[in-house]
Amino acid sequence: MPAPHESSADARSTVDLIADCVHCGFCLPACPTYASWGRETDSPRGRIDLMKGLSDGTLALEETVVSHFDACLGCMACVTACPSGVRYDVLIETTRARIEEGYRRAPGDSLFRTAIFSLFPYPGRLRAAALPLSLYVRSGLQRIARASGLLRLLPARIAQLDELAPPVAREKRLLGFYPARTASARRRVALVAGCVQRVFFPNVNDATIRVLNAEGCDVVVPPAQGCCGALSFHGGREAEAKGFARRLISEFDAGGLDAILVNAAGCGSTLKEYGRLFSGDESMREPAARFAAKVRDVSEFLAGLDPIATRHRIDARIAYHDACHLSHAQGIRAQPRALLRSIPGVTLCEIPDGDQCCGSAGTYNLFEPASANEIGERKVDNVLSTQADIIASANPGCTLQMLSLLQKRGRSLRAAHPVEILDASIAGRAVAG
Repeated sequence: MPAPHESSADARSTVDLIADCVHCGFCLPACPTYASWGRETDSPRGRIDLMKGLSDGTLALEETVVSHFDACLGCMACVTACPSGVRYDVLIETTRARIEEGYRRAPGDSLFRTAIFSLFPYPGRLRAAALPLSLYVRSGLQRIARASGLLRLLPARIAQLDELAPPVAREKRLLGFYPARTASARRRVALVAGCVQRVFFPNVNDATIRVLNAEGCDVVVPPAQGCCGALSFHGGREAEAKGFARRLISEFDAGGLDAILVNAAGCGSTLKEYGRLFSGDESMREPAARFAAKVRDVSEFLAGLDPIATRHRIDARIAYHDACHLSHAQGIRAQPRALLRSIPGVTLCEIPDGDQCCGSAGTYNLFEPASANEIGERKVDNVLSTQADIIASANPGCTLQMLSLLQKRGRSLRAAHPVEILDASIAGRAVAG
C-alpha cells in the first residue's frame, strides 16, 4: 500500500487510478456511509464505479450521481484498508473538482455552500462573526431557541449551525516570534495558526507554542498568514484552494526553518499535499514541494524530539480520538498516543472502532447533517463506553462534532487537544475543558 501523500499518483491518469480497484470489498467495513446504509453506491468501490461511468461517458453528472459523492465524508479510511493501494483520496478530490466545475446545484444548496466557503476560510470574517455569536449565547437566546423547539422548524443545515456553534473564546493576537525557554534553541520552527483554530480554539495555539518553547524550540508565527486552503481543497474548489496556498507559502521562509508545524489534522493533510496540488504549475512546483516537505503535525514533531521539559502527574482516563485526516491521510497514530502516555498518571483508553469517522469531516456535518449525526452517534456511543474523563482530539471539527452530540444527550465530557494536555502536565496544572 502506498504511504499517505505519495506523489506517484501525480503522473497517472484518472482512468489508470480507477483501474487499480479490483472490487475486493476490503473497503466496505471501513466506510462509514456503507456502515450506515449498506448501499453499494455509497461505498468506496461503488463510488469508483460511478467515477468510471463518468469517465467513459456512460453516466451523466446529474443529481443522483452527485448525491453519492456528496455523501462521501472523504475520511480516507478506505485508503488505509485497501490492499491494492487504490488512491481513493486523489480520485474523490478530482471528482469533487469536476462536480464544482461542471454541475449546477439547486439554488438553495449553492447559496448555502457559497456562504460557508465565504466565511470559514477567512479568520477576519470568523472574528467578526464571533461577536454576534457571543451575544447570542451570552444573552440566553441560544438556550431559549433550543428549549422552545424553534430550531426543529428550521432547515436541518441551519439548525446544525446552531448545534455546532463553538464556544467563543477571547482570542489573543499571536506575535511573530516566541523564543525557546532554554539556554539555546534546539530547533527553529514555524506554526500554521489555522482559521477556526485561531478564532475559536486559541488555547490550542497558545499551548502548542508553550510546549515547543519548553522543549527548546524557537517558534515563528507569521502574523499575516491566512487560510491553508484545506476546506476548499477537500470541497473540490481547487482554484480557490490554490489561491490560499500560494499566499500562505509566501508568508513562510521555509528555508530558514527546521519544520513547519500544524495542530489541526485537516489542515496538516492538505499542507502535505501542496506538492501534488501544484505539480502542474511550473512557477509554484518547487516552492510548494519545499514547503510541504517541511510540514509536520505537532505530535509527529514532538514525538521525534527527545523531551527535556518535566512532565507532572495528571490522574485521568483519556480517550484518544483518531482524527481521520491525521490517522488515515497522514498515517499518524502512534505519536499522539506516545505523547499522552509520557504523562505520569494518564490511563490511555482506546475507543472501540476508533478508526471510524466521527461525522465531522470538514464541512460534511454542515452539508450532510443527518448522515453526519448518524455516524457521530456511533462514535459517541464508543467514546462513552471507555468511561474516560477527557477526550483528546487533534482536530477542532471533530471536537465540536462530538461535544455537540454529547450535549444533545445531556452528557458532558472534557475535551482537549493532546498538546493542551501535555502543556498542562508541563505546567503542573489541571486540564481545562
